[in-house]
Amino acid sequence: MAAAGARVRVAVVGGGLAGLAAAVELVDAGAEVTLYEARSRLGGATFSFRRNGLWLDNGQHVALACCTAYRGFLRRLGVEHLLPFQPRLRVPVLGPDGARAGSIARAALPAPLHLAPSLLRYGPLSWRERVAAARAAAALRRLDPDDPALDEQAFGAWLRAHGQSDAAVAALWNLITLPTLNLPCEEASLAAAVKVFRTGLLDEAGAGDIGIPEAPFERLHAEPARAAIERGGGRVLLSSPIRPDDLGELLAEGPVVLAVPHHAAAAFVPVDVEALGHSPIVNLHVHYDRPVLREPLAAALGSPVQFVFDRTRPSGAREGQLLAVSLSHAVGEIGRSLASLRATYLPALERLLPAAREATVLDFAATHEPRATFRAAPGVRRARPGTTTATPGLYLAGAWTDTGWPATMEGAVRSGIAAARAAIASSRSARNTTVLA
Repeated sequence: MAAAGARVRVAVVGGGLAGLAAAVELVDAGAEVTLYEARSRLGGATFSFRRNGLWLDNGQHVALACCTAYRGFLRRLGVEHLLPFQPRLRVPVLGPDGARAGSIARAALPAPLHLAPSLLRYGPLSWRERVAAARAAAALRRLDPDDPALDEQAFGAWLRAHGQSDAAVAALWNLITLPTLNLPCEEASLAAAVKVFRTGLLDEAGAGDIGIPEAPFERLHAEPARAAIERGGGRVLLSSPIRPDDLGELLAEGPVVLAVPHHAAAAFVPVDVEALGHSPIVNLHVHYDRPVLREPLAAALGSPVQFVFDRTRPSGAREGQLLAVSLSHAVGEIGRSLASLRATYLPALERLLPAAREATVLDFAATHEPRATFRAAPGVRRARPGTTTATPGLYLAGAWTDTGWPATMEGAVRSGIAAARAAIASSRSARNTTVLA
């Protein structure tokens, strides 16, 4: 691009993960990039903040080994070492009294046999339910997530039709569907569920190995991405909102990548906000005066706690243990006060983690994300737009666009890279047309 003459100017609107990925891709291609972020910080749905001297992330996000675009983005930023992966997938599952109920883990076997030993020993299900779950997984593996007909069906109804009991849905299928789709099985799109289970668990043995950040998102995303953009000659402007009336002026200078949530994008381009919907997430941050969780992460059954993570090291805590409790599809929790959440979840943690009964709570905080993700319900695929728009030079990015992935960090990065490449291609095409004329 630079060799053809003056550098192409590209504006990126939004400093979330999609916008950061787009901006880095653009500066690497030689574009002159300006990133506009309305807030005083970068990160979008993955941001960090300081509280009582500790770093807290707004929510607990993890990556799977199959998240190749996201891992490549971290590699480009030079921070891939801050996302270590499990040698093999292993998620301990705790019962409501804290006893080990089972685990979701992979063995040293080829897919899909790698999950068989774990499933066949899975305590929360009867022997008959375990066999039925294995058969359903085999049937799921034969489905195509890109089949439009699957997006018209509910995952829960499909599970029932394939012999899954209430216990199996609650203790197994929802354990994976809730945190990945931010919806329970009964409400989730079958196509979205097929994508999650096939890509993350069934097609490749190591695809579901979990990477848990060892640094706050400020150090994992915001700081290194900003440094990469500025090293490439780009600018990052915080507290700089772009309004619809500003769009014409930006487009007159060059392509624009609009990397904002779908409800914000609707002010610039037609977006079916109602069809995309939203699903909330609440995260609790509990600082104890001593270790109470022996594992890096654990799932919970029969408890209001869904997943709990040890975030002591990334937070910088030198005393006790800091836990993050992730509550997906938190429709019942999103409007509750901090005192109400504390009254429910501290006793629940004490039942789940016996060591917490003798511990002192040093701090209890909550982060509420009312519109954390779009709603991956049946029919949502039709409402997810592609990268290009009807406005020449304007491109969309965001996990809500049609990436083929659910609302994940992987989807956000893929969307940003796609939008950046589309902007680059259009600029090159325009230059070639000018030269030929």
